[in-house]
Amino acid sequence: MPLSVTRSPSLDEPASDDLTAAALRVRERVLRLCATPDGAHAGGSLSEVEILLTLYRRVLRVFPERPDSPDRDIFVLSKGHGAAGLYAVLAECGFLTDEVLASYGEPGSSLIAHPTTVVPGVEAATGSLGHGLPLGVGFAQGARLAGSARRCVVLTGDGELQEGSVWEAAMVAASMGLDSLTTVIDRNGLQISGDTESVVRLEPLADRWRSFGWTVRETDGHDVRALTEVLSAPPEGGRPTAVIAHTRKGRGVPAIEGLTKSHFAKLTPRAHARAVRSLRGTGEENS
Repeated sequence: MPLSVTRSPSLDEPASDDLTAAALRVRERVLRLCATPDGAHAGGSLSEVEILLTLYRRVLRVFPERPDSPDRDIFVLSKGHGAAGLYAVLAECGFLTDEVLASYGEPGSSLIAHPTTVVPGVEAATGSLGHGLPLGVGFAQGARLAGSARRCVVLTGDGELQEGSVWEAAMVAASMGLDSLTTVIDRNGLQISGDTESVVRLEPLADRWRSFGWTVRETDGHDVRALTEVLSAPPEGGRPTAVIAHTRKGRGVPAIEGLTKSHFAKLTPRAHARAVRSLRGTGEENS
């Protein structure tokens, strides 16, 4: 049976509208997970939606029917608290059914607050921040040793960049010339304790990555065409790539967008209904 490959369409194809519609469906799924008894990390899950959809639908070689295919590219969600967004995208892309997604947080479910490798399409258990990029270095070097052309992409949070292990991995990746490795930074400017620049200043962030020997690209993290162009661009030989994707935490829900309080949500039925209406633009969120 032939593999079902998610491919990268030409930028001239009318696929942006398709991904815009998919992003709405994904955000509705995220809000459903936030309305479960356990709740979910809303803000960072909503900010990463277009990044994940672009990777899974346009950039990465992935195989929903055979997620462990040796020909696959590797994706690591280093910001493991964004699991609700990842689960919603995996459901959108055929790795999970919506019935499985609905089991989130239930006893015995494989879908918990942070992703584990029992979930199809998840390559590493994450959630302890700062570990994803070191894992990505290992995946990229493993592919090189195996003579594989696979790519490895790691999505990090921006607050996560305050972890020293990130920069240790960045030094190693550049030193080893791992040009098959890309890290995407979800640059929404917020972390659980406030805005990143007030907690531990990251700027000038692009210059920091360049100083570690990485190629740096910046883009609008909610623009699927721009993301596709940046993430599909070939790497500079011998240099890993850092993509700084500027996003809004809680994207799509006006009451929490761009606010620290969006970090985690446990929505009541009424709050869930209001959030969905505002997301769809079909009514006042506070009505």
